[in-house]
Amino acid sequence: MINIVESQDEFFMKEAIKEAKKAEDLNEVPIGAVLVMKGEIISRAHNLRELEQSAIAHAELLAIDQACRQSGSWRLENSTLYVTLEPCPMCAGAIILSRVKRVVYGASDPKGGCAGTLMNLLHDERFNHQCDVTKGVLEEECGQLLSAFFRSIRDRKKLEKQLKNNQTFKDLQ
Repeated sequence: MINIVESQDEFFMKEAIKEAKKAEDLNEVPIGAVLVMKGEIISRAHNLRELEQSAIAHAELLAIDQACRQSGSWRLENSTLYVTLEPCPMCAGAIILSRVKRVVYGASDPKGGCAGTLMNLLHDERFNHQCDVTKGVLEEECGQLLSAFFRSIRDRKKLEKQLKNNQTFKDLQ
């Protein structure tokens, strides 16, 4: 028997992954997000920090901003945010303040995840809003996107260093 919520989560996470791949095509960290209300995507976004040279151009914030404009309200009370990487403190704050009902994420973030890994801002009862969290949806695929991206950066830097060292060696001859 197919779990309808699980298959729905996977469907929308695949849409978030499509957004992450758009970020990757722009040499941005491949993180994507979609915001869903009443079973429909009302906004989609991907990281644009490098392109916009903006610390706040995270996929989640861009999707939330777009959803608020689309819905005509800052309150996204009956929405679900699907994101390929666990939200950071800034994004978790925006999720709380915009009253997102549920967050579904793929890969955990041990260095900055605030939906249960490093800390859990989304469940903190000291805030006037908490949201449900489902983690690990298509986790392997989401994690592989990030791992491959950062591996390619390391490989490129290593190659650049080797080329520079080779040029220095030729200059010494």
